[in-house]
Amino acid sequence: MPVAQRIPDPPPDRAAERARVQAAMDELDEELRDIKREIIESRGLVIKTNNLTNALAADLKSIGKRQRNFERRTFWNSAAANLLFVVVVIGMVKFAWDARVESVSGETRNAKAEVARLTGEVEAMQKEAEARNRAESAAAAFYELMRSGSDKELIEAFDKLRQEKLTRAEMAIFQDAVTKARSELSSSAYHEGLEHVRSGRWHEAVIAFEEALRFNPSATHAPSAQLNLARGYRRLNRQRDAIPMLVKLSEASADSEVLDDAMFLLAECLIDIQAWNDAKTTLRTFVRRYPKSPYVNDAKMALADLSLKH
Repeated sequence: MPVAQRIPDPPPDRAAERARVQAAMDELDEELRDIKREIIESRGLVIKTNNLTNALAADLKSIGKRQRNFERRTFWNSAAANLLFVVVVIGMVKFAWDARVESVSGETRNAKAEVARLTGEVEAMQKEAEARNRAESAAAAFYELMRSGSDKELIEAFDKLRQEKLTRAEMAIFQDAVTKARSELSSSAYHEGLEHVRSGRWHEAVIAFEEALRFNPSATHAPSAQLNLARGYRRLNRQRDAIPMLVKLSEASADSEVLDDAMFLLAECLIDIQAWNDAKTTLRTFVRRYPKSPYVNDAKMALADLSLKH
């Protein structure tokens, strides 16, 4: 502030006035200085307040931005969590549904399989019952045939009856009856063949011996029937049919009495078809194996004749 000019001392009555004025001015200066100081302080406070306000605004802005980012992240996290939860729930529901469907499907398949099994068993039982009924009817008809029919009809009927489902007892009874019929027919055909041989009817003899062997190939007269059948084949110029039979018969036969006859007849058949080497071998074996046979001289003569000619 400008320095007050010194005023000349007034008269004594004005000195007090000036003192008062001076005091008032001093007081006014003091007040002005206080006001100025307050103004400066107020300005400083305003500046600080403004700075604080700006800082607060910046902080609020930053906090708001962070809040918005947080809310955005929270929203997306919540959305992702909800989506994941929904997906998990849907997956669990689908898994449970699939398991339930599979369980129901398995039960359905098992039920269908059980129904199919039971149906099959019922059908099998029905078929078995039908087969048994057919077998009983066929057995009854066959039994009537046993009582009144011929042996040939019985054998033919048995071939069809064997396809039916008979009991073991029924099959055994019928088998015995058929075996007996076969034996009788075989024996009858064998003796018939012998009658044809004695009368020289070789064609009929061959048919009879074939029938005898067909009815009962293991009969006691079977070796003799085979030998006579081979003789009939030779008479009918069917040596190649006789040779395989004679080979087996000469090597092993249930009747030892036909062995030498079969081997000598085999040699004759081999000579007939001009199998010279085989015939020689067979004749040599015959002479060596059956030296007491009634055919041994014939065999030696045939062997000598073959040795000279071939």
